[in-house]
Amino acid sequence: MVDVSQHTLVPEHTVLDRDAVEDVLSEYDIRRTDLPKIHRRDAALPEDAEVGDVIKIVRDSRTTDKAIVYRLVVE
Repeated sequence: MVDVSQHTLVPEHTVLDRDAVEDVLSEYDIRRTDLPKIHRRDAALPEDAEVGDVIKIVRDSRTTDKAIVYRLVVE
């Protein structure tokens, strides 16, 4: 079976630790539930991602070289 998360077109997905999550939430002045959602069964998620985790996704961007987005893992 193919591991989709390792494909070259899938951007880097990283589970954030508690301190990093608090930094992101305070930087954007939002609550965890205000973040866009990503389903736990998404093939691109790291295997250690659990419901309630915040994922940092780093994508290539034409305008800013790298674009960073955050998602909340939901069931």
